[in-house]
Amino acid sequence: MISNRAKHISPSETLKISARAKQLAREGASVISLSAGEPDFKTPTHICNAAIKAITEGFHGYTMNTGMPELREAVSQKLLRDNRIQIPADQIVLSNGAKQSIGFAILATVDKGDDVLIPAPYWVSYPEMVKMAEGNPVIVKTHFENSYKLTPGQLDAALTEKTKAIILCTPSNPTGACYTRDELKDLADVLDNYPDVIIFSDEIYEYIVFDGEHESILNAAPHLIDRTVIINGFSKGFAMTGWRLGYMAGPKPIADAVAKIQSQETSAPSSISQKAGLAAYTGTMNPVNEMRKAFMERRDFLVKELQSIEGVKCFKPQGAFYVFPDVSSFLGKKTATGEVISTTTDLSLYLLEEHGIATVPGDAFGEPSGIRLSYANSMEDLTEAVNRLKDGLTSLQ
Repeated sequence: MISNRAKHISPSETLKISARAKQLAREGASVISLSAGEPDFKTPTHICNAAIKAITEGFHGYTMNTGMPELREAVSQKLLRDNRIQIPADQIVLSNGAKQSIGFAILATVDKGDDVLIPAPYWVSYPEMVKMAEGNPVIVKTHFENSYKLTPGQLDAALTEKTKAIILCTPSNPTGACYTRDELKDLADVLDNYPDVIIFSDEIYEYIVFDGEHESILNAAPHLIDRTVIINGFSKGFAMTGWRLGYMAGPKPIADAVAKIQSQETSAPSSISQKAGLAAYTGTMNPVNEMRKAFMERRDFLVKELQSIEGVKCFKPQGAFYVFPDVSSFLGKKTATGEVISTTTDLSLYLLEEHGIATVPGDAFGEPSGIRLSYANSMEDLTEAVNRLKDGLTSLQ
């Protein structure tokens, strides 16, 4: 009854952990969630007001399949203004979230048997999206010592004649690491030897960068524009996760192919969300800047606390709202009841069930030595979460 495609796709581990945490909370347990990948702030008022105005003025119908021309033009102007990248509006497709954009972009370009390089740790959905396109996710392991960033040598060793694409994510989910322009230029130099490889550049966390400014691979290597697809959206930077609004911007043939798939699968995103997105890209950035300042304060607190725990290794991430500490020294230890913590999945479940902290195991991200902690939470909750984490880890024997 069920297709082989569906049977071979794994459910999202991040959503699974979040669901378990919510279930425990409903049952009356005290749970602090550090697993959610969404800001804990409200959508800025001027964006909400734009949506309310759209509702009251009757902007209730379908838009063009690729999205409102005004919003696609605003995205084009934003790319030029903020990223110094020139991509015309007719090469931009709005979607129901950045997740949909990258999924459809992969479906539009990857054929059965094509290899897609994915540096690990990776966002949990990348390999599954490649599988849905009947491609082969080729995982390239990176290392803590390099802040889990792909090196030119690792990239060169992984590329073959079967490689169709590579997925880059900066700032990174789950590590928060950001590639510098020089690092991206070095990767681009390797990709120059493979002119048919497509680059998917996931930049959804671009407005949450603490040290320096966000760098796209197209800033480092503008000549790659004819084979680079930028994936972005409104959920992280503007606290608009529930609005479900994202986009892809890339070469015209890929944009047209994505539009064709979207026309059959979902059509355009909500008209109301699009009006909200227009306000986000044309209005004040003050709320975004304030949110970033709060995230930076939380990052500094959490990194300092984690680095004080014996056995935990943690670098200071440059962006997003995650830390990804190495907790491998706790694997193999036992709980007070004698259960062995063999994997980071075991560790995350132990921390959730016994100490009321929801984290996401590194196993879900292709890096079995770490766990992801989101600091999209109040300082009060983060302080309590750190205390529980210390108790949980030091209790292991």
